[in-house]
Amino acid sequence: MSKVDAQRAMREARYAQNRASGPTRREAAAAAGTPAAPAAAVPEATPITKPSTKPARAPKATPTAATPEGELCGHKSMNGRACTRPAGHSEKSHRYG
Repeated sequence: MSKVDAQRAMREARYAQNRASGPTRREAAAAAGTPAAPAAAVPEATPITKPSTKPARAPKATPTAATPEGELCGHKSMNGRACTRPAGHSEKSHRYG
């Protein structure tokens, strides 16, 4: 058995195991003859994911009208340069220079 065949067999086994847990809500409602419950009422199962190794992002700064004149944004680029736009600027991009 090749590597791809082994992966396919494991994937099919996982799908079969998930289906063995019982019918879906839609299938159960159709068998009972009642309308299905809305999807928002029943929480969905969360997919299995790897834990993220990325650091959490800081919330975006909200522009304020009370920033003192002459204060700079100060956002740092990857090479260490700082943004020269005024603090709380509405532009999406930063200006390093």
